[in-house]
Amino acid sequence: MAEPPRRERLMMMATTALPLPESSRAVLRVLASGGAITRPQLGAVLNLSKPTMSAAIAELSALGLVESAGSHKGPMGRTATVYRLGRAAGYAIGVDVGAAQVRAIAQTLDGKTLAATEEPIPRQNVGSDGISALVADVVRSAISAVGEGQGPLRCVAVALPRVVTSRPLHLNKRRPPETLVARLRTALEAPVIIENNVNCASLAELTYGAARDRSTFAYLQVGVRIGMGIVLDGKLFRGFNGAAGEVGRMPFPWSGDAHPRREGAEQYLGSRALLERSLAGWPAAEGPPPASAKELFAAAAAGSAHARYWVGRHAADIGALIAGCVGIIDPGLVVLGGGVGQNPLLLAPVRRTVRDLAWTTEIVTSALGENGTVLGAAHLAANHGLGLILGEATHPTVVLPPLARETA
Repeated sequence: MAEPPRRERLMMMATTALPLPESSRAVLRVLASGGAITRPQLGAVLNLSKPTMSAAIAELSALGLVESAGSHKGPMGRTATVYRLGRAAGYAIGVDVGAAQVRAIAQTLDGKTLAATEEPIPRQNVGSDGISALVADVVRSAISAVGEGQGPLRCVAVALPRVVTSRPLHLNKRRPPETLVARLRTALEAPVIIENNVNCASLAELTYGAARDRSTFAYLQVGVRIGMGIVLDGKLFRGFNGAAGEVGRMPFPWSGDAHPRREGAEQYLGSRALLERSLAGWPAAEGPPPASAKELFAAAAAGSAHARYWVGRHAADIGALIAGCVGIIDPGLVVLGGGVGQNPLLLAPVRRTVRDLAWTTEIVTSALGENGTVLGAAHLAANHGLGLILGEATHPTVVLPPLARETA
């Protein structure tokens, strides 16, 4: 991909907090969380006097952090100026490193999408160096699509399909997650956040999806792998090591005559294992066997009795897993996502199983589809970018500061 024009100016960003009074900082927080709003509405929300509000707006406007977005006529016929975040507030980028592609979304700090890019991951084994280069290319493409007028890039958050922790857990011999963003760090003068993909999807549900009005819930991703994101009191719960929600790593099976295997839950509940079980004894009368879990669900929807049996069995297994989690964290709401989890055939039998094994818990399907993870990553990056302006810590799992680049 071609380098974006004037890259150095585009990638420059101030990582030092601005010396703003609390009134101005409060205005920025409201505009970032709620979008455009009139000055009287801002004053009412923040309980600020007209002179204090005027001073805050004037200061932020002079810095380019706030700008006018037109006017609004109220019910009494009075016209009030509408304000929004200015271009100098900059933007953030969220990246989702998926199984088949790397996608990125660039958003303003108040959530307006500026650009979206995507590149497929080559089918051959590209390794961590190849993924690192692809992530850097996708981000550069997003920066180029945003253009030069939007202000500085404040932060990039990369969602990875693996445990992301600042502590050594010795889970496997793979290279650390930092290697997947190595190329990106040399190309940016912005911090890079690394976060687990399921955690990012959970943040998207909290911000944009099925859990917008909930402060406590769980998001269960069911696909090739199994993972859970946990939100407690409006905050992502990461656990002591940053690895909370790794339900796929639970030992399984539990029974009187079987020895539990490490990470057995994921081995049993993953879509590959589901497909293998369904192919055993596939009736010739029902035509060619499915080549993927997606085809298995399609066959079930089309009326295949054999496929419907295995989809029902899988739903019952997922429901049992959820019932166990309900007994531990009592989330009140569980959102099903992932390539398998969001299939509508699962919802009813999962609900029945949870009802039979645990107390009443609302279970719904995510409506964000494949965009949930990248939206959550973008929100995480925007929140951290705002925190940099305000000098407020946001405590992501792993924050990698910009690497010093050699000057030409």
